[in-house]
Amino acid sequence: NAGEHLLRSKLKRTADLAARSAARAELQSALGMTEAPLRIECIDVSHLQGTGVVASLVVFEDGLPAKGAYRKYRIEQTTDDTDSIYQVVSRRAAQLRQLQDAGELPVSRYRDRPQLLIVDGGEPQVKAAARALEEHGITEVVLCGVAKRLEELWLPGDPFPVILPRSSEALFMVQRVRDEAHRFAITFQRQTRKSSISSQLSEVPGLGPKRVKAILNHFGSVARLRTAGLEEIAAAPGVGMQLAESIVRH
Repeated sequence: NAGEHLLRSKLKRTADLAARSAARAELQSALGMTEAPLRIECIDVSHLQGTGVVASLVVFEDGLPAKGAYRKYRIEQTTDDTDSIYQVVSRRAAQLRQLQDAGELPVSRYRDRPQLLIVDGGEPQVKAAARALEEHGITEVVLCGVAKRLEELWLPGDPFPVILPRSSEALFMVQRVRDEAHRFAITFQRQTRKSSISSQLSEVPGLGPKRVKAILNHFGSVARLRTAGLEEIAAAPGVGMQLAESIVRH
């Protein structure tokens, strides 16, 4: 019942045009923006203990998700989350720079210029993102980071964060945008993990697509399969001891 009540409350606030307008106005004031953030983009990084690093970019227009403009990023080499944020913001900034230099109208929703760019993280992540924007000459996009601990907003060059009231519509909007970026990044990260282990299993002699799928369904997760012993793998549908030895060896 509590879960249903929370969901209904969120949907009600999301559908409320006045609440969304109030949130944009409050964000404009709190962040010192010259215009209300009609288009907000948010970047989040996801990985599994430093491996399989990916990132997401989600877009909200007028306080609502514009899913057709979402993008996924693969990050092949990185040192940490800060470097990952720098790489993704650099790629996005390069596209905005091309559009700015061309002086043309956007040809897709993805190329539209956001008024506000949010990165998931605190002061270090914001510094990295600001450096990427500066290197590409992007000055019209306001940047901030949202830290999970106290949900405070960090601005470039400001040693102190912006604290929004816990009950404010602006904070609710920022949380929704950040949570959606987090969800989208984790979903993509899980997809890449699954495809990665599937491609590795397909290299084992005697394992076809149907058996690979059956093995993954049997264990339920990649982590469980990696820690499974020889006899556990042999007990999976259509495997047997000989094939299990090949899987473990591979």
